[in-house]
Amino acid sequence: MVIEVKPVESESEIDAKAMRIFLKTIEILGGPRKLVEHRNLTWLPSLMAASYALVYHKERNYTLEQIASILGITKQTVQHILGADPEIAKMRLEEISKESDEKKKTHIAGALAKLAYEEILAGNDEINLSIEITKRAAKSLGADWAFHILSRLKGTDFPVEKETLLQKLSGMIIKDKKIEDVLDKIEYPIKTPAELLHKIREAL
Repeated sequence: MVIEVKPVESESEIDAKAMRIFLKTIEILGGPRKLVEHRNLTWLPSLMAASYALVYHKERNYTLEQIASILGITKQTVQHILGADPEIAKMRLEEISKESDEKKKTHIAGALAKLAYEEILAGNDEINLSIEITKRAAKSLGADWAFHILSRLKGTDFPVEKETLLQKLSGMIIKDKKIEDVLDKIEYPIKTPAELLHKIREAL
């Protein structure tokens, strides 16, 4: 039997992944304005807890007890989150907003987090939206090199390390300089696509 050994991620990376899932759950629900319109802001703590629980489970293989201890919730709550069916998350927001039972609420939050996680793995999340917006801005400003860098980075997880950038951007030339030489002058990790462009511009 082959056992996959995953590298242990730092707490900041765990935070970043949980936040991506959390933001995606809000997007699935129709965005922050929809939450306000439906007076559904009480869902936010449940969504955040579900996001963290999923990351600790998927990325660190933590037990129910470990996750419950870290998040300050019960083992049963973690079980409801991780055992949720993602299909439940496809209910209309109007139906979800009527739910007041805490057990069902936790289950739905888990379903939303799972659906969000699947969407992120498929490359459909706010990081790619951020890249697209920054690409358009770069093109409108005439920064062709920035546009091409962001095009290559679509689907890349942030924060990002030098090794990943070298793989994605290998062979590029920016203003007569090899991208490898430019990346040598930058400090890591880099949190967002915009920060990357800023640091490259400074290095140039």
